[in-house]
Amino acid sequence: MSIQRLTQTDLEATAVELLGLDHEATGLLSVEGLCASIRRAASLLCPATPRHLVDAVLEVLRPLSPDLKRDVVAEALDLVVGVGDLLELRSAELGVRQLYLAPPSYVTVRPGRHLLLGVRPNASPIVDESVVGASVEHEAHTRFLTLETDDAAATLADAGLHRVTAEQWARVPREEPASALIERTAHLLSQHQMPGDIRGLEIIDPTTQVQYYIGRWRELTSRDEGMLVGRRPQAFGAPVWCVVHVAAGIPRAVLDFPIDSSVMPGWDEARRLQAAIDRHRGQPQVFRVRSTGMPDGSRLLDLFAPLPSWAERYIALVGIPMGRSKGALLTYRVPFDAEDSLRGLLSKSLWMTGMKEVQEQ
Repeated sequence: MSIQRLTQTDLEATAVELLGLDHEATGLLSVEGLCASIRRAASLLCPATPRHLVDAVLEVLRPLSPDLKRDVVAEALDLVVGVGDLLELRSAELGVRQLYLAPPSYVTVRPGRHLLLGVRPNASPIVDESVVGASVEHEAHTRFLTLETDDAAATLADAGLHRVTAEQWARVPREEPASALIERTAHLLSQHQMPGDIRGLEIIDPTTQVQYYIGRWRELTSRDEGMLVGRRPQAFGAPVWCVVHVAAGIPRAVLDFPIDSSVMPGWDEARRLQAAIDRHRGQPQVFRVRSTGMPDGSRLLDLFAPLPSWAERYIALVGIPMGRSKGALLTYRVPFDAEDSLRGLLSKSLWMTGMKEVQEQ
């Protein structure tokens, strides 16, 4: 028996194929590769805390990529949770939020095009491609099947996938003024008095530029006042999203997210509240729609802050995630005829404002 020496490139290609991806088209540390690694780890470890899953992925990938940052893996995990492949629930026994495998399901985004959701245990594939007669397509953090047949629903049911309607999946909240959400949250916050220091608390500075999300995060200072969105550390698991009432830089009350749902990640309510705060202060968050220059008239939707998962799901019904561009945090390619509905969603449900398109020179 001979021993063959494998290069790092060989190892990465083997790892990508093990994840069910094409190593010639997909890198191990691409969004597709990281999300596939997270799903595989989740299939073997869940229920588990977000921290546990991130640690597991880092343990496997860092020998091949020592410079892989924890934040990069954590961002990929947020995408997987946001799209609905994993469910985040609070454990009554442990007092922390844990991730569970979402059941294998699908959403028909348009005739013949089906978004796959969920994770099967023990690293089993979401579908048997030989049974459905089509290959799973990976686009950023999403997975699709294209079935141009009249009996697609029966085929997907036979493959063990549960049908979820677009309305059930997106779960867009009812429209309301930004002030109404702020007032409702302030009332709830007033019932959760907790004066004193919160070690490790980070907040989103409402006075900073809304186009630079990462730069908005900082620690409290003695000048801070009012209701602020933030994250506080906990003994086990990822930091907890919360809203705090601050006076002279000292937290006087704190309320953890989620408030209205036990199955949605805490950042959903936190991000929407921050959008309401920004709107109320007269500096609403922004989005930008640009032309792709393609004959089909498709558009590029640029976002400068992370969205609640329900907004990402709504956009995923019509859009394709693209690489970041022009200083944006997220970019989607969307059909021309979907532009108006997306503008309506962002402006009415998140109180955002569209930026003027900058013409290419």
